[in-house]
Amino acid sequence: MTAGDRITLTGLRVRGRHGVYDFERAAGQDFVVDAVLELDLAVPARTDEVTDTVHYGELADRLAGIVAGEPVNLIETLAERLARACLADHRVRRVELTVHKPQAPIAHGFTDVSVTLVREREA
Repeated sequence: MTAGDRITLTGLRVRGRHGVYDFERAAGQDFVVDAVLELDLAVPARTDEVTDTVHYGELADRLAGIVAGEPVNLIETLAERLARACLADHRVRRVELTVHKPQAPIAHGFTDVSVTLVREREA
């Protein structure tokens, strides 16, 4: 394993219906996902074959499907589902996953609310 190898997907914006309030589920809102996958990139660097790496377009499709899919109350739960989807690829040994909820129902001016979690493949 080459230390420090990673694939990063930043700013994946998807409409979802997550939240604890009925109006969040009814109207929906944008969620933004950042994923940093740690994996060995030596093989794809050598072979130059997309099948030897995590295809970031397919990764984006999987993550977008989860965000647009079944609603959950908490972005913590959503982040866990997304992290599990990243780790479903056997080549990914660790993922740092952030879910941003920039339109969260907060009564004060703010820029962003996010949850970040780190998950590793179990040995």
